[in-house]
Amino acid sequence: MKKIALVFSILTVIIFFSGCEKDDICIDAATPQMVIRFYDQFDSSMLKEVTSLNVQGILDDVVFPVIENVSTTEIQVPLRVDGTSTSFLITRNLTPTDSTTADIDTVVFNYDLNEQFKSRACGFVMNFENIEGTGPTINNWIKMIEVLTPSLTQNDTITNVKIFH
Repeated sequence: MKKIALVFSILTVIIFFSGCEKDDICIDAATPQMVIRFYDQFDSSMLKEVTSLNVQGILDDVVFPVIENVSTTEIQVPLRVDGTSTSFLITRNLTPTDSTTADIDTVVFNYDLNEQFKSRACGFVMNFENIEGTGPTINNWIKMIEVLTPSLTQNDTITNVKIFH
């Protein structure tokens, strides 16, 4: 009788644990951000810092902050996943006391969207392809935009775009 109880207990434990599934935890799936580096317009191999940099996203005539008041040579900006273009106002030399000395340019990135299924826990991740950078008002301080990698995928950490100033 004790042997039957022992066998029954072991079978119960085996059946109980065989019904378990692996936990669905999403660790490494995220929609990528575009990496932009700023270069000297006269020496295209030299990084050039932008002082008092502000980046604002434009969505249906509404402007919202993305990056505020930094001095840097590299930024990461998100691209919209609900459309095929993203517009930014990129401003340098913006001071809280005098906004008239600021240089402002509008930059537009156009692209195609490509959804990629990662897992049940993570769902879909958006990748961007055929990226093109244009600037309807590039004339204040940005001299040229160069897209280095026309596709942006989840694990990219390389420079996608060069902006010369």
